[in-house]
Amino acid sequence: MSGVKCINKLLSFVLIASMSLSLTACKSEQEDVTKYNLYDTSFEYGLTQNGATSDVELYAKKLCVTNTDDLGTSNVDSQVASGAGAFNITKQSTVYAQSVHEKLYPASTTKILTAYIACLKGNLDDYYTVSANAVKQASDSSVINLKEGDVISLRDLLYGLMLRSGNDAAIAIAEGISGDTETFADLMNETAKSLGATNSHFVTPNGLHDENHYTTVYDMYLILNAAIENPDFYNIFTANTYTANYTSGGKAKTVEWATTNQYQNGKIKKPAGFNILGGKTGTTGAAGYCLVLLSENEEQDKIISIVFNADCRSNLYLLMNEILSKYCI
Repeated sequence: MSGVKCINKLLSFVLIASMSLSLTACKSEQEDVTKYNLYDTSFEYGLTQNGATSDVELYAKKLCVTNTDDLGTSNVDSQVASGAGAFNITKQSTVYAQSVHEKLYPASTTKILTAYIACLKGNLDDYYTVSANAVKQASDSSVINLKEGDVISLRDLLYGLMLRSGNDAAIAIAEGISGDTETFADLMNETAKSLGATNSHFVTPNGLHDENHYTTVYDMYLILNAAIENPDFYNIFTANTYTANYTSGGKAKTVEWATTNQYQNGKIKKPAGFNILGGKTGTTGAAGYCLVLLSENEEQDKIISIVFNADCRSNLYLLMNEILSKYCI
């Protein structure tokens, strides 16, 4: 298997003395996103510029690391997307990299971080009252059709967020956890930074477009890698369907939700030898078609694979299939 292996913590001292690391951000093919400076590490003084997380720190945490933006791109139809990556988290190896440190818009894959924070900070059995602000969504927005005054558990909101990509659910969660979306966005950025996702900036809990709301393929890997260690998040992220029960207009309401991930709902055939465990889709005009996936190969290695800014839905799954079948077996 190709890739850059993560190094055991015991080798960190040797690496510190011997490696000089640099990462270069690539310009997006479709979006003019503000360029950013990656770290230029000064190991002998134990410093990194701009608070960025160094590769040595990532090695020590047994995380997948890559010292190149691109790995294996010539063997797949990489031109259909602006960024992609595949990370064998069992073997701690980056097996595919395509502009993994480039700032891109994540669309609704943002909700991975929103859900993770809610699982950390909230009580899933607490009930929230839905605000007018939460239900004020564009007519073409992805929603779970909440109404002002609905009383619904955080658990139900999270399933609506992750399965149906409810933008109204995202606002209700943010307001329930932090009081307002601005304070929740601060919490998103603090959490991302604590995970080493230092090339990201989040503005909204749902990922609706804002030019100051961005992440990278590698940062999203770091976020999901941490999130799946939380049992509540894992159960929600890997669900295919869910039945929610809440109060709307003073009456009991029951709704069924199914995932938008076309691997999990059977609309797209998964690559041979893979078990698709969970995923989160995302789409906006600026972000293109996005997918963050957790799967398992025949060796039972768990794989996080990501495609950002694909030019259409069919090519999103085409590239994901190619990456999995060629680099993740």
